[in-house]
Amino acid sequence: MSTDRPSSAPPPNATANKTDCVHAGEPRRRPNHTLTAAIAQTATFTFDDSNDLERYMRGEDADPDREEYGRYGNPTVREVERRLAALEGTDDAVLFSSGMAAITSTILALTKAGDHVVLFRDCYRRTRQFVGGMLGRFGVSSSLVAPGDLDALAGTIAPNTKLIISESPTNPYLSCVDLARLASIAKAHRGLRSVIDATFATPVNCRPAGFGIDLVIHSATKYLAGHNDVLAGVVAGPQHLISLARDNRHVLGAVCDPHAAFLVGRGLKTLALRMERQNVTAASIARALEHNPRILRVFYPGLSSHPDHAIAREQMHGFGGVVSFLLKGGGTAARRLVDGCKLARIAPSLGGVETLIEQPAIMSYFEMTPEERSAIGIEDGLVRLSVGIEEPRDILADIENALTQVDG
Repeated sequence: MSTDRPSSAPPPNATANKTDCVHAGEPRRRPNHTLTAAIAQTATFTFDDSNDLERYMRGEDADPDREEYGRYGNPTVREVERRLAALEGTDDAVLFSSGMAAITSTILALTKAGDHVVLFRDCYRRTRQFVGGMLGRFGVSSSLVAPGDLDALAGTIAPNTKLIISESPTNPYLSCVDLARLASIAKAHRGLRSVIDATFATPVNCRPAGFGIDLVIHSATKYLAGHNDVLAGVVAGPQHLISLARDNRHVLGAVCDPHAAFLVGRGLKTLALRMERQNVTAASIARALEHNPRILRVFYPGLSSHPDHAIAREQMHGFGGVVSFLLKGGGTAARRLVDGCKLARIAPSLGGVETLIEQPAIMSYFEMTPEERSAIGIEDGLVRLSVGIEEPRDILADIENALTQVDG
């Protein structure tokens, strides 16, 4: 296996394996022959003399990891960026201080006043808030289309449309968009770019770039780091687009500090192992919940009942560690279930080694009225479960025991 960045795009259905997660993108030999990357805990870098500085400024420095100032780059951060690019099968990647910093910086790099952006309705609320609210104040218009509805998407594209943004799978209903068709629609229009937030999939389950998607974004806080102990975000894609995102990071300052980058890199080593367990656990829990009389509906792309199951089977090697479901008793039942769990902890994140559970209506959408939540598809009886790496039978027993308290 080569540890260099790939020279060409991988097959569309190729994903990162266990060996990739441990070694992809790493240098053959590090300074002082260390096995693990060092943390370059510094804000600035020095030069021997003015001639040394001028050589660096002209791009003539022999050291590819030589940096000038921490906001512009860091050797620890750069090594993790190379690994992430290798895992996604892209030319390059740029690391940010959070997932939101990654997506907002990327959108700002690719849009200007007068442009138009298309979002799918089932997307992260802060992404929708940034595009519809903040960008709108600066003259960028936007449209929302139904999750995965590519016919509606095609009808929404205008001459000034510059970005199509989607998640796959989406949060919280796990909708999966046909990536190859989405990429084809974008490429049919000059200057239109496609962006996929693949946080829920990870490169272990799906690599959107292989289907022609321009840019792939992750909240590295979630599965990539995997331990609920660091904030980070990443954008991966072709060099000419990543350079724009990196330039924006230089200006906006949303840098990932070297210790956080080190933690992301450490998490990547066990990514495939964790995802393998979480894929299996989530699938087994989804099947069990689908037969529980207290559950109205289960949303998991690995289930044949999911509307996007066929698409997910075509482009994913595993269906992820998040299961969402609606309880028959509505908001009251969901609240009792969440409160009744002992192993699953109430928390807003996902993708870590611990099992987390939340009722989105009062965790992420508390400021909205029931009518406003319903208008964007967030029902009060919805529960989102992010499985960890605990014993699957223990997680299922915890949920099933809490379900018995729903009628109490």
